Amino acid sequence: MIECWQTRAESASRFVMALALGLSTVTSFPLAAQEPLSLRQAAETALRSHPALEAAEAGRDESEAGIRQARAGYLPRVDFSESWQRGNNPVFVFGSLLNQGQFGESNFAISSLNNPDPLNNFQSRFGVQQVLFDSWRTKRAVRAARLGSEMAAEQQRSTLSDVVLGVVRTYFGALLTAENLRVAAESVKSARADLERAEALHQAGMTTEADVLSVRVHLSSVEQERIRAEQDAQVALAALNDALGVPLDSQYDLTTPLRALPNGVPPLAEYEQRAIAGHPSLRQAELGRVLAETQLGLAKTSLWPQVTAHGIFEADRQQFTSQGSGNWLAGVSLQWNIWDGSRNRAQIAAARSAEARTAALERQANSTVLLGIRRAWGDWRSAAERVEVAAAAVAAAEASHEIIRNRYSAGLTTVTELIRSDTALRVARFQHLGARYEQRVAAASLEHAAGVLTASSAVVQ
Repeated sequence: MIECWQTRAESASRFVMALALGLSTVTSFPLAAQEPLSLRQAAETALRSHPALEAAEAGRDESEAGIRQARAGYLPRVDFSESWQRGNNPVFVFGSLLNQGQFGESNFAISSLNNPDPLNNFQSRFGVQQVLFDSWRTKRAVRAARLGSEMAAEQQRSTLSDVVLGVVRTYFGALLTAENLRVAAESVKSARADLERAEALHQAGMTTEADVLSVRVHLSSVEQERIRAEQDAQVALAALNDALGVPLDSQYDLTTPLRALPNGVPPLAEYEQRAIAGHPSLRQAELGRVLAETQLGLAKTSLWPQVTAHGIFEADRQQFTSQGSGNWLAGVSLQWNIWDGSRNRAQIAAARSAEARTAALERQANSTVLLGIRRAWGDWRSAAERVEVAAAAVAAAEASHEIIRNRYSAGLTTVTELIRSDTALRVARFQHLGARYEQRVAAASLEHAAGVLTASSAVVQ
């Protein structure tokens, strides 16, 4: 029974190994239908396709429309109305006959004045209003709209940087999971070779069956890691497509390798100066404060009068298509709110509070941005150092594993040491890949933190 179980386990192990090697080959070599895609091409694709950028562009168009809407306050308003009325109300009939130019001597009869016959009145009216003075309300409204448009432009720039950073993360994330899958597949192959070696030693009487079973358990463990790595690789490719704004099932051959950038992190002060000069978040905070000041001035205009010129021309007739009589009326009016239950003063108080709030948020944004730069700068420097350490660890682990494997073949060490050595080598390779990934992402995150990351940045290559 034990021999049957061993035979089945060997067959399953061979099948899993072949599957792992096949998946590794598919991951390492592009399919014929796959489109080559470098990191920079991926960023450019995202800038054309990502929904977040479409939304940001629409938001900017919306704010531009707000400027045109505010400017309309400088222009006259023209209205047209067409109405129909019918009745025998004495005042209505008397006035309508006058407006229609149809009033005659017979209409002065007492019976006609008190009990007139029903009358139609079709009225066409044009009205024009022009604000002559509004206490600079329109001027402040236009300025507020322009500030809103500038904030939308900064939001669009911030979204662009976010999208590019997302592409960098998911692009190298897909490469990392593919490399992890390759390492896992190699570990399965190595564990399979160790199992064959342990079986040969057991048949030669140089070791016990416990060694064989221990290696089988180890093989099962690395096979499970390979299965998880395969799933991670599939999800990572879908995440990359999501970051690009393309269908999740799109297939690409990622041509930019997961190599570490050359050492030499630029000075921290350089990034801080670039951020202060034009970080989208800092510009938005500054514009928000200025907008709040403008809205405070806009609220204060409610305390002052408004002067408006207006004119009306109307034509009245008994039949819609008949010729009637026209008249016009023009005038100038002044409107000044004296008391509204303190609504305007409450609005002014709210605007003052908003001004204080945006000023505080501007100071907070400055500190948040500078802290983010320091954190990203430290991550880049740390990752760059860990790349070198991890590379040395991989070299040492490979040499050590080769020595221990030879010693085990000669019966000079235990299977425990062999398994421990294989695990150490696999962990070292994973850590080296992870350090390279983190260094590339940290480099992009530093430029993102400084507000200067674009698809043409040096770190996007």
